[in-house]
This record gives sequence, structure tokens and C-alpha cells, in this order.
Amino acid sequence: MLTPLKWDGEANQKALVDKERATDIIYLDLGKAFDTVPHDNILSELERHGFDAWITRWIRNWLDVQTNLHRLQRWAHANLMKFNEAKCKVLHMGHGNPKHNYRLSREWIENSPEEKDLGVFEKKQLNVSLQCAPAAQKANCVLGCIKRSVTSRSREVILPLYYALMRSHLEYCIQLWGPQYRRDMELLERVQRRATKLIRGLEHLSYEDRLRELGLFSLEKRKLRGDLIAAFQYLKRA
Repeated sequence: MLTPLKWDGEANQKALVDKERATDIIYLDLGKAFDTVPHDNILSELERHGFDAWITRWIRNWLDVQTNLHRLQRWAHANLMKFNEAKCKVLHMGHGNPKHNYRLSREWIENSPEEKDLGVFEKKQLNVSLQCAPAAQKANCVLGCIKRSVTSRSREVILPLYYALMRSHLEYCIQLWGPQYRRDMELLERVQRRATKLIRGLEHLSYEDRLRELGLFSLEKRKLRGDLIAAFQYLKRA
């Protein structure tokens, strides 16, 4: 015989089980409650039941982001497109991040410690070293190809190849991931040092003298120049 159990906050299920009384507990869940019930009603009910302002603000922020994801889902469906849910990720950044969970359609979006966004690595710790090493490696690979496939070592040949094929790897979106540590800046600078030393007649010169002879700046100075130009353009528009 089953014991009818009325949930009043004081029922003691353990006591019933200890008495060997047959007990069933039924768990109910409202399907897509957050999608169908107006969010203002949910928040009003939470406030009415004594939830403090910090908790309701936390829930409101989550609901706002989730609502935008639902809008994107409807837009994609209306335009006969579909999200690749296996490749959709959420990257939690910043100290004290509550790490909300988000849904796209019926699937939860998986958390990821790092992602590659248009060729730039994004990591929750914002560690730019993750970008510097691959950039230097790609540029070094191109330099190796130039050394093996190009017989001429004149500046008229090597310098345009460096501009076109190598420096783009070292400076791609550098305003976003610019090196912050000396070791990372030196890692990138070493690539340009090797490229300039490849030019005939400059092998015996120091790196600074080679740059002066070729009319080049170090990558560090080029980055500083780019940052100053970007700051000036920003202030001018403001």
C-alpha cells in the first residue's frame, strides 16, 4: 500500500522509508518554462518571494542573453539556416564569472577554455602567448620555404617576399593580441632578425644596422606606432 504524501515542506520521507512504508516521489518539470512565461512575471514572483536584488539581477542578465539566443535561432530558421550545435561554444572570461549555461534550441552550449576566432586565439585568461608562438612558427615556415626555393639573396627579391609572405603572419590583428611580455616580443622579433640576415651583403651587420640599411623598424616599434595611430583615430572620432 502506497502512502499518499502531501508536500508541505515538513514531510519526512526518510522516516517513512525507515518504517518500511512504500513511498513514491513524483518530480514535475514545466517544459520550456523560461521560453513561454513572460520574464517580467518570473522576476516579479521571485521578488515577491523574497529573493534579493543581486539574485534577481543575475537571473535577469541570464534571461536577456538566452532571449537573444532564441531570437538568433528563430532568425536562422526563418532564413532556412541551421546552427552547427557541435561547434557552438561559450567562453567564460573575467574574474568572478558566474559561468552561466546557455541553450541553443534544445541543446546546451558546451563550455570551452579557448577558441580560435578569425585566426586569433581567444582564451579565458587572455594569454596572448597562445597567439605569439603559432604566428612565429608560421612565419618561420615561410622563411624556410623562401630559403629552399629562391636562389637570389638580393634585397630586391628577399625584401618584397618578406613583406608579402612573412610579416602578415607576425602582425595579423596585432592590436588585439599584441605581445605583453618581453619573451613574446623577442620570439616575433627573432623571425624578422633571421629574414634580414638572409639578404646578401648584410650578414655581418648587427640587427639594428640591418634595419637602418633597409629602412625598416623593429616589430616592437611598428606595434607602438600602430597603437599610437589607433589611439589618435579613436580620440579624433570621439
